[in-house]
Amino acid sequence: MPEVSEVVFLFDVDNTLLDNDAIQDDLSAHLEREGGLESRVRYWEIFEELRTQLGYADYLGALQRYRLEHEDDMQLLRISLFLLDYPFARRLYPGALAALEQCRSQGATVLLSDGDVVFQPRKVQRSGLWEAVQGRVLIYPHKERMLDAVVRRYPASHYVMVDDKLRILAAMKSAWGERLTTIFPRQGHYALDPRATAEWPPANLTLDAIGELAHCELPMLSGVAPGQRIG
Repeated sequence: MPEVSEVVFLFDVDNTLLDNDAIQDDLSAHLEREGGLESRVRYWEIFEELRTQLGYADYLGALQRYRLEHEDDMQLLRISLFLLDYPFARRLYPGALAALEQCRSQGATVLLSDGDVVFQPRKVQRSGLWEAVQGRVLIYPHKERMLDAVVRRYPASHYVMVDDKLRILAAMKSAWGERLTTIFPRQGHYALDPRATAEWPPANLTLDAIGELAHCELPMLSGVAPGQRIG
C-alpha cells in the first residue's frame, strides 16, 4: 500500500499543460499539404465520429479508419510519422514546467489524462511531461470514472486537480467534495467557449494561464473558496 501523501496535484495534459489546439492546427495544415482540402475535411469528420463513440480523442484511430477509405494512399504513412514524431515540447504552454516544479515542492505531481493507449503516452513522453512528473502518468478513456484507481495508486489527504474543462472539475468535485481543490486555467477552445462553461459551477481557482500557478501560494489551496480568480 503506497504511503498516504498530504497533498497530490493532478494535472490534465491537453490544453492544460500542452497547447493541443495548436497541435491540431499543425495537423490540419499537414493533412491539407499531403492530401488536399478534401482529405483534411474527411479526416476531421472521422475524428469527431470516433470521439463521439469513444468519448476521447483518438488521432491514430481516426487515421486507421480514414485508411479504410483510401487503402492505396501512401501519403497516409507520412501523416502517421508526422503524428508520432511531432515536436510536442515546442507546444508546452509558457510556465507549464515551472508550474509542475512549484507544485512538486509541496506534494506529488501526477498527470491524469484522457486518451488512447498509444498516441497519448507518446505525446506525454515527447513533450517532456513524463520526465517532469517522474513517470507518474495516468491515462484513462474517462478519467473522471477512475477516481478510485487514482486514490489507490496515489493516496492523499487532499487533492488538487488542474483541468481546462469545468465539466471534469465539477464531476470530480461532486465525487470528492472538500477533499478536492479545483483549478481552471482558461486556455484552449473548451475553456474559452462561454456555452461550454456556463452550465458548470466555477472552480475553486481560475487562472488566465497555467504559468500563473508557478507563483501561487500553494499551502492555501485547500482553503480556496469557489470562484476565486488569479490573473
